[in-house]
Amino acid sequence: MTLSTHVLDATTGRPARGVPLTLDRRGADGWQPLGSGVTDDDGRCRDLVRALDAGVHRLVFDTGAWFAAAGQAGFYPEVAVVFEVTEPDRHHHVPLLLSPFAYSTYRGS
Repeated sequence: MTLSTHVLDATTGRPARGVPLTLDRRGADGWQPLGSGVTDDDGRCRDLVRALDAGVHRLVFDTGAWFAAAGQAGFYPEVAVVFEVTEPDRHHHVPLLLSPFAYSTYRGS
């Protein structure tokens, strides 16, 4: 399975370039890091991992760093999106719509 994400600045309607993020997998001993990246000019991180097993995973977006770099104050210093992979042979896309005082996410395609 492959995984991608896309972060959109919902205030401006533009891609959120430069958002640092990490991917973890939940194991018996807690969260284990699998990879990290930064969103590109289109707000995307396409190749975070090449393969992902079934299980519970977490994408953590460092929104505090992104807001600070943009000279903005934000209420959420990080956004953690926890999701479960039940079909490891399918591509998973986890978008994040971000503004200073709200965020939303959904399972994309």
